Amino acid sequence: MASAPVAWVGNEPPGSVNPVSRLALLLAVSALAAGCGGNANPTASKIETPATTPTTFAGGELKPPRTAPPIALHDDAGQAVTLSAQRGRYVLVTFLYVHCPDVCPLIAANLNQALRRLGPKRNRVRVLAVSVDPKGDTPVTVRRYSKARGLLPQFRYLIGTPAELRTTWAAWHVLSLRKSPDLVDHVTYTALVDPAGRERVLYDSQVKARQVLHDLRVLMQKTP
Repeated sequence: MASAPVAWVGNEPPGSVNPVSRLALLLAVSALAAGCGGNANPTASKIETPATTPTTFAGGELKPPRTAPPIALHDDAGQAVTLSAQRGRYVLVTFLYVHCPDVCPLIAANLNQALRRLGPKRNRVRVLAVSVDPKGDTPVTVRRYSKARGLLPQFRYLIGTPAELRTTWAAWHVLSLRKSPDLVDHVTYTALVDPAGRERVLYDSQVKARQVLHDLRVLMQKTP
């Protein structure tokens, strides 16, 4: 068991999150989480998704949008990166670690693919991947990971001290628990933040490039 991917109630993410709060949603979906490489919750597919108002977003829309919690960490080069400095850009915030054997690499690949498919518009987008493993995610391992996976410059993998990362996890309601030297259980989801710094859409651990690409294009039309 390597990480705990967030699972939505039902087979697909709900179209909107209203009036359930972001925290209540994360607590609810975390209760259905299964570890990376483990068996999925056998009852999850049997729970019906409540009827929701159709939305133009492919992910779970937050209604109303929420102000995104702060992020203040640094990348593998030691350069400070804050979420507040990304105002004016579309930001995808996710939580990964380099030694994850299954879910995290898929998330990284899908978010990176969405950036590629945006073409020149990717310059208006950033991925901020926050480490959930302060011990294993070092500047050296992160550089190696980014190079091996061909992560674009717009994909920023953020690391920090244990205290700095714990502060970020708490703000974003993320749990991280080391199970063995290279394996970490953690809550996995991705949030799409608009140029005004508001969370607009949430994705579970099965986030797909086509979903993110679709929602970025929709949001760019709404917030040019």
